[in-house]
This record gives sequence, structure tokens and C-alpha cells, in this order.
Amino acid sequence: MKNIKIVLCGACGKMGANVLSLLENDSEAVAVCGVDLYPREIGIPVYSSFSDIKEDADVIIDFSSPTNFEERLQYAKQHEIGIVLASTGFTPDDLTLIERYANDIAIFKTANLSLGVNLMQALCKAAAEVLGDSFDVEIIERHHNLKKDAPSGTALMLADTIDQAFHNEKQYVNGRNGIVGAREKSEIGIHAVRGGTIVGEHEVMFAGEDEIVTITHSARSKRVFAAGALRAAKFLPGKPAGMYEMKDLLNEENS
Repeated sequence: MKNIKIVLCGACGKMGANVLSLLENDSEAVAVCGVDLYPREIGIPVYSSFSDIKEDADVIIDFSSPTNFEERLQYAKQHEIGIVLASTGFTPDDLTLIERYANDIAIFKTANLSLGVNLMQALCKAAAEVLGDSFDVEIIERHHNLKKDAPSGTALMLADTIDQAFHNEKQYVNGRNGIVGAREKSEIGIHAVRGGTIVGEHEVMFAGEDEIVTITHSARSKRVFAAGALRAAKFLPGKPAGMYEMKDLLNEENS
């Protein structure tokens, strides 16, 4: 594999640091520069705007905030390179923008870059198909106290996957408060916990009569997400325009 040249957006943040740490011992990829709203010295050139970039690149990894979101998509289109969207919390307008640019560039977007979470997604779908409506589904997600969006993108991804087993007929209930009455069979409950430095924990509970099946995943460091982003960055160059996700990467790696 050739040396994949990466533009790292959000380079000066915690996730940027994790990506750069992994790249130190990576013979297949290199960060040629970074973009960050607050540039500082991190060992590679860092710019405050994509318009200032001088280096050639093969792909963008985006771990930044939604600020100036279209700028990075426009840069990818102009330079005919793909982009790995490694953040969550996109607005409906952002999602519309992503779909529009996917007509021109390769975009890798997933709610969670962890291999374990994507295995969990498959297990949840299988459980829903086997257990059916005789089991109630509740999702609990836990994250650090600085996370801005709730519920997490991963919790919603898991809910969507389970809902597919029920022909998309479920209703999502985000927490419960007050006299809400008996639980409806059509519900998928989603509950967000915020506290401390929890990296990311997701629990899906299938509660039936006299038995409970629980599927859980716990990320112990942010490096698992950085590693997933690098796998996506190596997967994307050369791909035709369109939307890609972790199952596409895994299918190619296992083919």
C-alpha cells in the first residue's frame, strides 16, 4: 500500500493527538498537515483554514466541530479526495449537505469507528430478529461530562439497526419523566448518562418475561476511535463518489 497522505482536521484536539500518536509507528499513512481553529505546534504544519493548505493529500480525517463544516467538504471536492467524518452531532442541514457532496466525493460516515461497536450492532440486530416483540428494548449510553449531543450517535445507530428488524415501526422515547403510563410495545427507550471522564459505554437491554439479555460495549480510551479513523482513511482513497460506512470497510478487508 502506498503512503496515504492525510489532512487532519481538528489536529490540535484530543482525537487529533491520538491519531498522530498512532501514525508515529504507521508505515502506510502520514499526516502531511492539520487544520484547527486554534493552531499550535504539534509537529506538523497546522492551518486555521483549508484555504491555507499547501500540501498535497489523499484524504481528510475530520475530528473537528461543525464550525465551517462546508469548507472541508468543498476542499475535498475541489481536490478530488475523500473525507472521513469521524464526529457526531450533525444537524439535519449538515446531513443534507453531506448527501449532496456524496454525489461528487467519497464520504466515510459512521456513528462509531470502533470495531467492537460495529460487532455489537450486528449482534443487536440478530437479537431483535430472534427475540421479537416479546422483549422490550432499552438503550443506555454513558459519556463524559463534556459531550454536547444526546443521545449519542452510536445509541441512535443501534436503535435504527434494531428498528430495521421491526420494519421501522418502533418509536424512540428519550428518557421518561412523570406519569407516562405503561410502556408501549412500540417503544425503544434511549437514556443518556453524562459524567466524569467516561469515554463511551453503550448497553442494549432486551427485557422479556423472567429473563433479560444484555449486550454491552465499553471503550476504555479514545485510541479505538483514532484507529478506526485511520483504517477508514486507508480504505477511502480511490473509491468512487458515494457514502461509505464501517460495514463497507469490513467487507473489503474480509473479502
